[in-house]
Amino acid sequence: MDRLFWASIVTVAYVYVGYPVLLAVWSAIASRPVRKQRTLPWASWPSVSVIVAARNEARRLPSRVRNLLEQDYPGPVEIIVVSDGSTDATRSAVAPYRQSVRLIELPQGGKPTALNAGVQAATGDILVFADARQRFATDAIRQLVGNFSDRLVGGVTGELVLETQGGDPSAADSTISEGVSLYWRYEKWLRRHESRVASTLGATGAIYALRRDLWRPLPPETLLDDVLAPMRAVLAGYRMVFDDEAKAFDRPEADSAIESRRKTRTLAGNYQILALEPRLLLPFGNPVWGQYVSHKLGRLVVPWALIVTLVTSALLATHGWIFAVASMLQLGLYGLAAYGMWTESRELSRTSLSTPDVTAPARAEASPAVIQHRHVPRSS
Repeated sequence: MDRLFWASIVTVAYVYVGYPVLLAVWSAIASRPVRKQRTLPWASWPSVSVIVAARNEARRLPSRVRNLLEQDYPGPVEIIVVSDGSTDATRSAVAPYRQSVRLIELPQGGKPTALNAGVQAATGDILVFADARQRFATDAIRQLVGNFSDRLVGGVTGELVLETQGGDPSAADSTISEGVSLYWRYEKWLRRHESRVASTLGATGAIYALRRDLWRPLPPETLLDDVLAPMRAVLAGYRMVFDDEAKAFDRPEADSAIESRRKTRTLAGNYQILALEPRLLLPFGNPVWGQYVSHKLGRLVVPWALIVTLVTSALLATHGWIFAVASMLQLGLYGLAAYGMWTESRELSRTSLSTPDVTAPARAEASPAVIQHRHVPRSS
């Protein structure tokens, strides 16, 4: 049983410490820089189609469209908004921009179906995917597209900057948002170094781009479109790179319930991708197999390894001080986590009770959009 204990400890340590160290060394000695072009003649910039899948986002769409219209991209850009069964004033919100924006209205079918429809209608050589919630830096599209001058690059993910990272204390609404921000910085470090040696293992749904001819229609049940689509490009022999000069901006959710649903969806989505693309498990079929096993599969194994660690350390507690200490540390940490969740839930309940009922419709209207489109960055 002690072997199980040590095996689980080594697994967790490798995924969160060993692999990052290995990746840092690997990227230092075998970096593959992207041949990115920052300046090109006007006629040389490829055409771009920006696709925004939205459901009940009428409140956000005007500012989102204006933000896209303000991009300084030198080439032609078309903006496609796909309404996924919206029941609000989406059509009216987009109407003032009908000369610049194409609105596609569909029955509710989920984000993958909306993205498929948007891509089918797109005419650009490069597809740029965006959500209604975030905003782009004015040069974001230009920074993304500059990477495609490297013929080995099939897709590019930009950097999602959470406003709590900017040093504004008022932006940190809770320990949940602070935790998301900290974890997101860790995740971006991994993506940056994975990109340097080969490819990232997914994209940020708020800002990423693909070559038009690498897109494959998504199954309607897809949970993580921003992982499946990029990994299909990698399986086709292209690189998926991370460019921190292409920026989108957002704020993390401060609600632990939303964060919990997001993590559950992400976990389920990573299992689902293995069923949709089993080639990812094959060393001779997946060009980034080592990275995929260490990063994605490792994250799926870690929860089980933690359970094994907890059980074996408890059973072995009387056989050695190290097992007893491990057992107490785990029980203490899990107890603190449970207490933190309980206190935050109590605070949210108090806030809800003290909030006038007239705000309830606004909260009800906002909630489906947050859940449906998963705007907070996913852990992978």
